[in-house]
Amino acid sequence: MRKFRVAVVGAGPAGIYAADILTKEHEGASVDVIERLPAPYGLVRYGVAPDHPRIKEIVKALRRVLDRDSIRFLGNVEYGRDVTLDELKRHYDAVIFSTGAMSDRSLDIPGVDLEGSHGAADFVSWYAGHPDVPSEWPLDARSVAVIGAGNVALDVARMLAKPADEQLTTEIADNVYQGLKANQATDVHVFARRGPAEIKFSPMELRELSHSPSIDVLVEEEGFQIDDDGQSRISSNKGVRLVVDTLLKYLEAEPTGAQHRIHIHMCHAPVEILGEDGKVVAIRTEKTEMDGTGNARGTGEFVDTPVQAVYRAIGYRSSSLADVPFDDVRGVVRHDGGRVVDEDGIQLTGLYVTGWVKRGPVGLIGHTKSDASETVRHLLSDLEKTPAPEVGDPDGIVELLLDRGVGVTTWEGWERLDAHEVSLGEASGRERIKVVPREEMLRISQGSDHQGPDHQGSDSRG
Repeated sequence: MRKFRVAVVGAGPAGIYAADILTKEHEGASVDVIERLPAPYGLVRYGVAPDHPRIKEIVKALRRVLDRDSIRFLGNVEYGRDVTLDELKRHYDAVIFSTGAMSDRSLDIPGVDLEGSHGAADFVSWYAGHPDVPSEWPLDARSVAVIGAGNVALDVARMLAKPADEQLTTEIADNVYQGLKANQATDVHVFARRGPAEIKFSPMELRELSHSPSIDVLVEEEGFQIDDDGQSRISSNKGVRLVVDTLLKYLEAEPTGAQHRIHIHMCHAPVEILGEDGKVVAIRTEKTEMDGTGNARGTGEFVDTPVQAVYRAIGYRSSSLADVPFDDVRGVVRHDGGRVVDEDGIQLTGLYVTGWVKRGPVGLIGHTKSDASETVRHLLSDLEKTPAPEVGDPDGIVELLLDRGVGVTTWEGWERLDAHEVSLGEASGRERIKVVPREEMLRISQGSDHQGPDHQGSDSRG
């Protein structure tokens, strides 16, 4: 059986599942999972709200994969800067890109560049303790708008409305706790352009809004539209039915007088963010109506809601990768079933893609696994015609990176950082406290007596 080496670029669930399937399907496979951050797990660590511990149970499964002898973790290595595509091709039989999606989709309305207008992705990265965003976040708005009808919009709304002290049971980083403690928001308005049967909330996320005794969830009756098409969705889909039932319960519930309120406005499409002196003062929405096909159309009636901040939670977008064909319209790597192809559809030998950068930022963990299975199946079927790499030594890539001054972190280093975060939490009676600054993550991962080269040029990364 041929032995071969694969580089997986990106240590989120998509990349780890690809490594898992690959090493299970082929005994001769060894995988290096290359990650630009010092820590693994991608959006599970840096894209999930800290008060979702049960979602982070997935980390336990991911950890078991990365702990396998046939898989090596190389952290704090940025593709396109620390290592090029040509260099990876010289050291590996194949490369799988699984870099996910961390940027916000654009919203083309007037006022989107005003002070106080934020992309949800940046805010999520901040409250999840990502090392590459500023340590502080402006939270002086008393009324806030959240644009979006998905779970990220609900997470953003909940984090803005939930008192900081209620987060102390989580792994929230100290700088995030201090920021949320100074948060001035009392009213958070969530705007969705379609009705209750078309909204993309999951039942669990929607129910969780009311779990805090400090929050009243207020569903606006105007805009609660269910047409025949919507009724069909409710009848045929249990998830839709549960969402609509939960919205109805919120609609009918009497407010408790809680100090924070989340207002859900359906059939409202954002058309402009209004400003004065360069700052957000309101959001203008157009009332919509359902058109019988699951889509909404404008009515020509507009509403201005006074707010001092706006968060755009309308979806994530993947970033292009150096020397890899990218479809800028769809925001994905060009591919055919996971095989990377050029603009003419011709397969590029040894290059593959999986996860959100393959299919777009949609779907749940199950989709990520099936994505990885398809990609790995094609990689293995191509193996006979894939040439062996020029460099045969598995340690050659590490030597290249260290000679270049890259402060590579390892799986053993992650275990040191992981244990350190757990010990920080134990000292405060919590499960974990996340370490945020990249320099501190590196120092802990590499050991306090580490004298090797740290990553140079980190001004753009922490």
